[in-house]
Amino acid sequence: MTFTVTVQPAGRQFEVARDEAILAGAIRQGVGLPYGCKDGACGSCKCTLLEGRVIHGAHQASALSAEDEARGLVLTCCATPQTDVVLESRQVTAVGQFPVLKMPVRVMSLERKAADVVVLRLQLPATQSFQYHAGQYVEFILRDGARRSYSMASAPEVAAGVMELHLRHMPGGRFTDQVFGTMKEKDILRLEGPYGSFFLREDSDAPVVLLASGTGLAPIKAIVEHMKAAGLQRCTRLYWGCRSRADLYLHDWVQAAAAELPWLEYIPVLSNAQAEDAWTGRAGLVHEAVMGDLPDLSGHQVYACGAPIMVSSARRDFVARCGLPAEAFFADSFTSEADKQAVVV
Repeated sequence: MTFTVTVQPAGRQFEVARDEAILAGAIRQGVGLPYGCKDGACGSCKCTLLEGRVIHGAHQASALSAEDEARGLVLTCCATPQTDVVLESRQVTAVGQFPVLKMPVRVMSLERKAADVVVLRLQLPATQSFQYHAGQYVEFILRDGARRSYSMASAPEVAAGVMELHLRHMPGGRFTDQVFGTMKEKDILRLEGPYGSFFLREDSDAPVVLLASGTGLAPIKAIVEHMKAAGLQRCTRLYWGCRSRADLYLHDWVQAAAAELPWLEYIPVLSNAQAEDAWTGRAGLVHEAVMGDLPDLSGHQVYACGAPIMVSSARRDFVARCGLPAEAFFADSFTSEADKQAVVV
């Protein structure tokens, strides 16, 4: 049995099986709904149920609370339809133009940029053309079929058959323990992508706020590279929040980009600067630094990537306190496997 899902205001329709998540059906049929983790952990796919009935699978309460559900909100990544459904959602345009590919890749280099951060560069197969939007991510497929997601840190215009990723070590993590322990050059890995709806909307000339925490810088770096390659000159402020100076693992790269590109301003923010950092820059929570500089965000677009608490706090405060339209906030929440296990049914 299948049901019809209609997405308003675009009026796009597609069919979803009764036991299939709405998002999975949309991806399969090239309908670009917003999403991030696909696991009920980040809330990026949240939208409004206008008509019909769905049943939710396991998900985090922070992604969809009981109050949200009572107000008619749904998570398309874990909602299966029980009737024909009408949703209200910001539709992502042109996602379907890039096919999802599964392919082997070869490790070219592993460069330790901080105590717990590695920049991993992968050689893509010469026989396949891998296309993606700057800001999207891929999934590594482990030997037992488990998957781990990481954003591309290089724009497609500058990749030239090489993919750059930024990985933070999660002690006990099955994939990052391998990366930081036994992985070596020329190893073969399997991945699939591209995925995600986190990329620059180019049908606007609104000023841009790029907001990153930790290795959330990776897709932000790709977006900056894309803007440069495409000749886009929208006024852009890049805020990067880390705990200490040592965690600003690509500080020199961002400084050089800001010096080269007249439309780009860089504001690093440390939440836990130590005396040995000799830090004279901004301190505190990175999203609060944005609000201090830009108390009126009503005419901006914000692209936020990093820890779930930073993303959710920025979304809440920018909309409630700075007048940012909810539809002008785009996010990719970096949910760990531990985050994804904290689910409700």
